[in-house]
Amino acid sequence: MYLNKWTLVVCAVLLFPGCALAGDEKDPQAYCAFLMEQAQAQRDLLRTPTATAGFTQPETGLPMQVVGGVSLGLSDLKKAGLTMEAARKNCELYRTATEAQLEIQYALSDLEREALRNRLKLIERASKSLDELTEKTGKMLEAQNATRLMLFTLQTSKIKLNGDRADTQSKIAAIYVPPLSGAPLKELVSQKQNGELEEQKALDRLNRQNAWDVALLVGVHQQVNPVAQGAQAYGEVTVSYNLASHAYNKHLDRAVQDHDAWKREQESDVVRSMEALRQQLAASVAAQESKLKAFEEQEGQLDKSLEYVVNPDTSAALDFNNQLTAAKLLLGVEVGDASFRIAALQDYLARNY
Repeated sequence: MYLNKWTLVVCAVLLFPGCALAGDEKDPQAYCAFLMEQAQAQRDLLRTPTATAGFTQPETGLPMQVVGGVSLGLSDLKKAGLTMEAARKNCELYRTATEAQLEIQYALSDLEREALRNRLKLIERASKSLDELTEKTGKMLEAQNATRLMLFTLQTSKIKLNGDRADTQSKIAAIYVPPLSGAPLKELVSQKQNGELEEQKALDRLNRQNAWDVALLVGVHQQVNPVAQGAQAYGEVTVSYNLASHAYNKHLDRAVQDHDAWKREQESDVVRSMEALRQQLAASVAAQESKLKAFEEQEGQLDKSLEYVVNPDTSAALDFNNQLTAAKLLLGVEVGDASFRIAALQDYLARNY
């Protein structure tokens, strides 16, 4: 009879989802409010005496009697407190797990958004330099020292920068990142693992209460046929102990250890997800480094070519200088973008792993 009283709250405690996708504090608060109400309901049920009433026919041949009373087990009283403790541990686990899962889920998106914002700054600087060069060429065109083809080359580069800016702004707008804790990922995952261990220990303590009980039953009985004068009180103390308690407790201890091992292997758990994220970040660093190396080689070739037209004295040399300068400005955006991404990725790896 005691098992049915607390099975409900244990099930509620185990309802903690493997992948919380909350975007703010409202989700953990709502979950904890639900869980604590379940636990409080179960606590009140466990610590409140159970009333009983009925008829009995003694085997000694005595007349039928009506009996009524209340009973309460010490095991139930113990379970009431442990139920609340298990619920609080599960609530704390949900909060820490949600923070860790959010950090893992949105880490790449957050890094990408910051990189795109930096790219906008690079585009603005390149666009400003290109405007100055275009204005200078425009004045030369008015003085008939330059051709419209020279100006068109710069205008084409300006169109590319504007398109790049619009595309970057669209990408930023499409990225959603909820408020994150900002704590290092290694700390969040460690807190989550400790929370799981504490939760399992709390459930273990709760489950151990099934092996014993000391129940007190008090009440009155009244003869009904024929009706006797006055009701008589009675009391009963029952002590129970399950003989399989030793083996039962050993299984519970191993269950805590097996749960920890399972979480380390579970694909959806934050420990595995954290390692998968580390591999993604490391691969991204390698890709960006390769890209940066190629861009720097191209930039070096442009610098060598610019050396031949540092002081252009003909319209052809001036046109070539403008083309090289515009190309270097566009390439500078890519170099700056790759450099920023590498630094950001390496910094994230250093802080979180």
